[in-house]
Amino acid sequence: MSEKKEPGLMQGFKAFLMRGNVVDLAVAVVIGAAFTNIVNSVVKGVINPVVGALGTKSLDSYSSCLREPCTGTGDTATGVRILWGSVLGATLNFLITAAVVYFLMVLPMAKFLARQEARRRAKEGTQEVVGVTELEVLKEIRDTLVAQRGPGRG
Repeated sequence: MSEKKEPGLMQGFKAFLMRGNVVDLAVAVVIGAAFTNIVNSVVKGVINPVVGALGTKSLDSYSSCLREPCTGTGDTATGVRILWGSVLGATLNFLITAAVVYFLMVLPMAKFLARQEARRRAKEGTQEVVGVTELEVLKEIRDTLVAQRGPGRG
């Protein structure tokens, strides 16, 4: 009796890494990290100056004080300060990232896949028409041959 040898730990790990979805995920993470730098640059170079025209130069400096006195920063700070400007900045980063991913990646890919599906359906539709036409021709040939033999020779 021969025992079936189970794959080793490294072979299983290699199979896991070579799955398409793991590789796709790794590529997405690398591209996402690089894209984050672009979005941060847009926020710091475009959004923050626009906000700066209305107030301070950075969203991070917007805050509210819940308990007075709100003085100092870091460990020497007193009072309770809510840094809502940094939350607003992070929200803008997220919205810009989501918009760019949607409009430059998701939407074009969805349109591409829809066109591919329409082409596939059109191709299947013409194949069905050709198939039905061929079947009808074969039936006509059969009927013609039966008619040529004459009645009662079937």
